[in-house]
Amino acid sequence: QVQLVESGGGLVQTGGSLRLSCAASGRTVSIGAMGWFRQAPGKERDVVAAINWSGSNTYYADSVKGRVTISRDNAKNTVYLQMNSLKTEDTAVYYCAASIQSSYRVIIDNKCDYWGQGTQVTVSS
Repeated sequence: QVQLVESGGGLVQTGGSLRLSCAASGRTVSIGAMGWFRQAPGKERDVVAAINWSGSNTYYADSVKGRVTISRDNAKNTVYLQMNSLKTEDTAVYYCAASIQSSYRVIIDNKCDYWGQGTQVTVSS
């Protein structure tokens, strides 16, 4: 089994930056692709960004493209989400997810095997 723990969420003003981290523990050798989702109140949980096992390929939702960077450090079993130029519409609970498959396509398709508990990001105007 794998456990994912997010950190780095908080309150930030419009235009500010946050860096989310997701640390994996347990059977980390089984982790392939990873990604970040978010869910705003009253809305569905949507993928924000995804990265394949090696980190060579990434995906970004159109709503965050150019403002967000996903990266990972496999030696630390950690995936990051650097968010810049934050907008009020970025306010949501952000979830880390992982798959046992290496391609980020499974993340985009919401076929994740493991989920974190979520971290709140609030952007105020």
